[in-house]
Amino acid sequence: MASFLSIPETDVEPLAKVLGTLRLQRLGGKRYRGESLPQMSKRIYGGQVLAQATMVAADTLPADDDRLAHSITAAFLRPGRIDQPLFFEVTELNDGRSFSTRNVNALQDDHIIFTARISAQLHQPGPSFGEEQPDAPAPETLESSVDFFAAMNTPWGHIVSTTNSLDMRHVGGFIFTAPAKERTNRHLIWFKSRSAMPKGSSKLLQRAMLGYAADQFMLEPVMRATGIYWAHPEASMATLDHSIWWHRNFDLSDWILAELVSPSAQNGRGLTIAKFFQGGKHIATMSQEGMVRLRNVTHTEE
Repeated sequence: MASFLSIPETDVEPLAKVLGTLRLQRLGGKRYRGESLPQMSKRIYGGQVLAQATMVAADTLPADDDRLAHSITAAFLRPGRIDQPLFFEVTELNDGRSFSTRNVNALQDDHIIFTARISAQLHQPGPSFGEEQPDAPAPETLESSVDFFAAMNTPWGHIVSTTNSLDMRHVGGFIFTAPAKERTNRHLIWFKSRSAMPKGSSKLLQRAMLGYAADQFMLEPVMRATGIYWAHPEASMATLDHSIWWHRNFDLSDWILAELVSPSAQNGRGLTIAKFFQGGKHIATMSQEGMVRLRNVTHTEE
């Protein structure tokens, strides 16, 4: 009998709709069905699929212990359509004494559009250290993305302000509608959920939501360094692959600082490495490579 993954309820939008996409339907045989959030592009938002894959992989973990996802390595193979359901298939690769590994494919029209390998581990003792949180202006002193989009009298502004569950505060200003004031491949962003995560939110749900959130800005250091901005009429951008290593537990209801650096951009692709901090603790590390290019503009690699 079909049922849904257990996720706490909230009646506060837009967080309620985002969490709704993570309540995937069990179809049996380690198969799941999911829906998508609205997007201006009519294409599925990659962070949504990343979060959904994290949830369904965990749903197949051994029920007799408390294993928690600690890493995911994903590849985005084809664009997905928001007007069609997504189907997920989970393959159990390994269940060891301490670690479990799963492969997750997301399909539309019988084509794999996304694939990921997720690893989970029992909590175990061991050495512990992390990077130091960088200095940054307090988030309360920076402009809110919620206010920015709410003030836009455009279809894009309306969709983002009513569906985006994040409040983002960019050190150095936004690049939504204009290029960065300073050309740099380094960037700091504060972010958290616009409303508090519902009571009873699991560590797994928090980790899935971090993946959902970060896909919105991982390529920004590449864009800032090259003068590209999100609304650029010639810009063409898409995530190619995304890896996450979750180090420590956190709460998306509180401010998280992302420190992002792009070490290279070439051949229409750019790479970003990011470290995430909360309360001075290094909570996660990510890498993402994406397509970042301008249509009808030629860049020559020397």
